[in-house]
Amino acid sequence: MNDDTSKPEDHKTAPEAEATPMADAAPAEAMQPEAEATEALKAENADLRDKLLRTIAEMENLRKRTEREISDTRSYAIAGFARDMLTATDSLSRALMVLPAEARDTADGAMKSLIEGIEMTEREMQRLLAKHGVKPIEAEGQKFDPHKHQAMFEVPDPSRPEGTVVQVVQTGFAIGERVLRPAMVGVAKGGGSKGQPAEGSVDKSA
Repeated sequence: MNDDTSKPEDHKTAPEAEATPMADAAPAEAMQPEAEATEALKAENADLRDKLLRTIAEMENLRKRTEREISDTRSYAIAGFARDMLTATDSLSRALMVLPAEARDTADGAMKSLIEGIEMTEREMQRLLAKHGVKPIEAEGQKFDPHKHQAMFEVPDPSRPEGTVVQVVQTGFAIGERVLRPAMVGVAKGGGSKGQPAEGSVDKSA
């Protein structure tokens, strides 16, 4: 008679009994590479986002700079031509100035038509210059500005603040913010900041 009465659980081997603890450790080890990969993707995403924002900012700056350059080109493209036009209008003005007022008032026939034609031409040229952004520079009564005015002489005048433009010899013109030609002016000398005689000045009329 066979006395082999071993129970089924007796057939378990030692390796099978130790398999359970190792199976529990495997998921933790597998998660570590996944976490590292996720962090790497996050870092790459942040880097790409930063590069994208920088590119957008650079493109916006380029767009604004291009628009400004186009605007400047449109505004100042006729600067050279405008200077030549100013020379022509100056010639017309001088032609009218050499005529005595009496001669202009009493002129008739061909002379009157000639004078009227010159005046009309000068006005039209000034209108066209203004249409294209060419405007006269304010000078008389203004504080002398070396960027807009050219001092031709000084005028002793204690009643006017020192450095005030008191006479305009030739009108200056600008196109936009650019000076085509400065105004030629006479500047007050001898007055204080508020139009009083400067401290230490001598009243020569006494």
